[in-house]
Amino acid sequence: MVEGQPKKDRVFKKFTYRGVDLDQLLDMSTEQLMELFSSRQRRRLNRGLKRKHVAFLKRLRKAKKECPAFEKPAVVKTHLRNMIVLPEMVGSIVGVYNGKTFVEVEIKAEMIGHYLAEFSVSYKPVKHGRPGIGATHSSRFIPLK
Repeated sequence: MVEGQPKKDRVFKKFTYRGVDLDQLLDMSTEQLMELFSSRQRRRLNRGLKRKHVAFLKRLRKAKKECPAFEKPAVVKTHLRNMIVLPEMVGSIVGVYNGKTFVEVEIKAEMIGHYLAEFSVSYKPVKHGRPGIGATHSSRFIPLK
């Protein structure tokens, strides 16, 4: 850096979802929010959230309300992998079940419109090793002993 110039502060990019910032998203009604979502999410919200999903949102609100200021809320565990991330969920910590354990996911603004399942992988990715016997045609000609 040059001696005479003061050090610049970092400028963080403000989050927007399809041109709408987070504060406005929180104030929107479900119908207005539906217009921003893609077709699958729109259809899901149009058909209505089921009782389990509403109860889950209620538990998230309660956890957020009970936590002290400037601290993370308690983890809310759920099996609802098909829950769409809504703006009011931002800042919460959710334990999403992957079939074996609860994977803790902190909901960020960039996750709006996605499903909870996308952040909790339910399978162990394959690590390819060496091919075994019978894996290729050429392995037929290798003597076993």
